[in-house]
Amino acid sequence: MAAKLACWLGITYALTNHLDFFARHPVLGNVAYGLNTFLTGSILISIGRFAFISLYQRRNQKNDRVRGNYVLGINQIAAILNVGFGVLGLMLAFGINPKEFLTSITIVAMAIALLFKDYITNMISGLIIMFSDQFTIGDNVKIGEHKGKIVDITLANIMVKNDDDDVVLIPNNTAFTANIINQSLQNSRKLSMDFELPLAHSYKQDELMRDLEDVVSQYGADIVTGSFQFKVVGVSRDAVHYKLQFFTARKDSNIRKKIRNDIYLRVIAYDAEQASRVAK
Repeated sequence: MAAKLACWLGITYALTNHLDFFARHPVLGNVAYGLNTFLTGSILISIGRFAFISLYQRRNQKNDRVRGNYVLGINQIAAILNVGFGVLGLMLAFGINPKEFLTSITIVAMAIALLFKDYITNMISGLIIMFSDQFTIGDNVKIGEHKGKIVDITLANIMVKNDDDDVVLIPNNTAFTANIINQSLQNSRKLSMDFELPLAHSYKQDELMRDLEDVVSQYGADIVTGSFQFKVVGVSRDAVHYKLQFFTARKDSNIRKKIRNDIYLRVIAYDAEQASRVAK
């Protein structure tokens, strides 16, 4: 910022006090004018960016859940405006009249807009997401079939890291069409698991519940006592849909992964046992 300000002051001084020099060297005059235009816009953008971010942080300094994507949105808008002033500065540096240039390429610009309309709408969706309160970077969400932690939001994608540490890129437009569950707005220590079993293997639900309680009880102090809940949430023609929920004592992703894995292994073993009984 200081370097840009010093450069701007120097160019402004030269343009103001050495008009005769730039009149004799029009190419240098165009370059100086273009650079001055870019620096003027860039400095104003930096001041506005700093003011908006400072105001936001001051108003939310007591908020435990400060939305980092608001700052990200401000930075993205600042970057877009800087690019715009950069293009404007280059046009002036090459002696191109911006107004005449834009008028002459209106039809071409419309064709480009139609060609890249999906990307443009995706970018606009990204900006809307950044300034909305639906979710923020660091939240654990489920968007459509994808579930995990938001690690970044760009103008093109929402980056979600799943339980396998794979980063899934979800187009921003998907956020407006898919069902979104923000688990971070709930109790972040809740562990919820859904699974289905064939209808023919689901007649001994008490036995299944005891098996799952035994798995959870092995983790002792890592599980909140009395939080275990097991219920049937749906029955179809061929399967029964179960939901298992309980609370962990602390936010430990490794423990949660291990518990989840052990429970699924127990469900698979139970299904195999029921299948063998039916076969007999």
